[in-house]
Amino acid sequence: MDTSLAPTTGWLLRGKDGRLTAFAPAAEGVLRWTETRPGGPEWSAPDLLPAPGVLPYLCLAQGADGYVHLVGLRRKRLADGRTGTDVVYALQYQSGLAIRDWYPLGSPYPNDPDLAEQIGLPSAVVDAEGSLHVFVRNAGGGVCGRSQVPSGKWNKWADFKGSGASGTVSASITADGLMELLAPTADHIMRWKQLEAGVKFERAEDIPASAAADSLTAERTGGNRLTHFWHDAGDRTVRAWRESEKTPAALGDGAGTGPVALLRTPVDGHDCTILAHRDAETGRPALAAYPTEDESSGVSWTLTGEPCVGAPALAIDARGRVVMAAFGTDGTLRVTRQKDESGLALEAWTRA
Repeated sequence: MDTSLAPTTGWLLRGKDGRLTAFAPAAEGVLRWTETRPGGPEWSAPDLLPAPGVLPYLCLAQGADGYVHLVGLRRKRLADGRTGTDVVYALQYQSGLAIRDWYPLGSPYPNDPDLAEQIGLPSAVVDAEGSLHVFVRNAGGGVCGRSQVPSGKWNKWADFKGSGASGTVSASITADGLMELLAPTADHIMRWKQLEAGVKFERAEDIPASAAADSLTAERTGGNRLTHFWHDAGDRTVRAWRESEKTPAALGDGAGTGPVALLRTPVDGHDCTILAHRDAETGRPALAAYPTEDESSGVSWTLTGEPCVGAPALAIDARGRVVMAAFGTDGTLRVTRQKDESGLALEAWTRA
C-alpha cells in the first residue's frame, strides 16, 4: 500500500451481504481485502483494483444501498507537456466483485490545467437518493463542489467561495440529508451548510479553532445534529464541536496524527461515540469512547496493537461487534474485534 499522500479514515465498510471490506491506495491501483464470510474472521488475499494515473489517496463514500463510491484524483501528461488533473470515481455494487471503470468528473478549471493542478484532494458524501457529491479545495483556497442528481447526470462545478483553506475539505451529511462542509485555515475553520435538501450551500459562521490539515471528520450524534472532530494544530489533541457550542471541547490528552475515526454505537445499552486515531508519540492505534452528546464525561485514550501507518478505521461487523482495523508498517492489514463480553474490550490483533 502507498501512504505518501494525506491519510484518510472510513476505509472499512460493511456491504449489503454483511461482509466488511477494507480499501487502501496502492501504486497504480487500490488494494481491497474482503471478509470471506459475514463476521469473519478470515479475509481474502488483497485484490488489486487497477486505477492508472490515480494518486495514492482514496476517499470512500457509501449510501444506504450499500454501494461503495471510490473517489480520487488522477493526473496525466497532456500533449502540450502540462499536467491534466481530474477528480475521478469508481463504483462497487457488491462486496468482493469488480468495480466499474473510473469515471472522470474533471475539475473546477476545465480550460486551465495549471490552476487545475493546484486543487486539493477530494472528499465525498452520498445523499439519501444515492447521489454522489464531491468537494475539493480550489486554487484560491476556497471550496468547489460537483453534485450528481437522481437521474445520474452531473451538475457543473459550483464555487462556494472562501479563502485560506489548507488540506482536504471535510464533507458530512445529517440524518435528514443536509450536507455540511468544513475547511481548515491557519486560525479558523470555514464552514458551509445546507438549509434544505438540494445543491445550494450557505456560508455559516466560522469555527474559532486551528485544526491540523487533513484531520477533520464528523459523526451524526443526535437528532439532525453533526459533531465535528479534529486534531488541534498546536498540541495535536482531539477537539469536538457542534453548532450548539461556542467553543470546541477537548477530548482527553492523547495527541494524534491524521483524521479521527468515528463510530456511534451502543455499548452496554448506552449510546456511545467511539474514536480512534494514530498516536503521535508511539505511532500505535489509540481508542477512546464517551457517552454521545456528553464530552464533559471525560475521555481516556488506550493504546492498542503495533505501530501503524495512515489512520485506523472503525466499523460494526455482521455480529454487531466493534471492529478496529489499521495497516502495519509492513503494509499488512491488522484487525481486532470487540470481545463477546460487556464493555469495549478488544480481542488480540490478527493479520488478514
